[in-house]
Amino acid sequence: MTIPRRVRVQTVLVAQPATVMIGSKATKTGIRKQPQPGRVDVLPAGLIGDHVLNVRHHGGPDQAVYVYTQPDLDAWTASLGTAPQPGAFGENVVLDALESADLSIGDRLEFMTPDGTPGLSLEVTAPRIPCATLAANVGDPDFVKRFTQMRRPGAYLRVLRAGAIGAGDVAALRPGPPGAPTIGDLFDLWYDRHPSREFLTSLLAYPLAVRFRRNVEERLARQR
Repeated sequence: MTIPRRVRVQTVLVAQPATVMIGSKATKTGIRKQPQPGRVDVLPAGLIGDHVLNVRHHGGPDQAVYVYTQPDLDAWTASLGTAPQPGAFGENVVLDALESADLSIGDRLEFMTPDGTPGLSLEVTAPRIPCATLAANVGDPDFVKRFTQMRRPGAYLRVLRAGAIGAGDVAALRPGPPGAPTIGDLFDLWYDRHPSREFLTSLLAYPLAVRFRRNVEERLARQR
């Protein structure tokens, strides 16, 4: 697929803490993002006003912003028969174009400020891996399996340069290192029980999120 060189922000979302039921257990979460009017400041730790409660798996400098795309949401609408609620997947930013699986590690979204100076800069680092909290948030205990089968994971990004973001902003998409794996490649890898050592080793040359890099290193260690 041809990747557009410019993309437009459709929605920016943050979350206050909320409670979901995972089985019979009440769990506090920051997954229920809500669209925000105006502009939101983005720092290396993430969007101002956003709450990440499961810090073992989410958030942090390498997973500061979770991006989803309108083509991904359109595919879900066709599959579900109704459009997902805004923020249903925990997304911080919705872009008007792209399919998230086609983004590559190291791709950058470069924004300009209203006065024409460089603004927010984001770098793609990892796919989102579905969890029980996501399933609870959409009210479907089988949603992890369905999300995996859809192969539209969305992408985590790190903040290279802090700035502000709002609906209508346009970003230039700058390609990452040549040969970098795509978000789809890494999403598939997560569920591959027997990846090649050569492929795993090659991934360490790219700017992966620290959690994903650690998983790759652990899998390499087990192959010795």
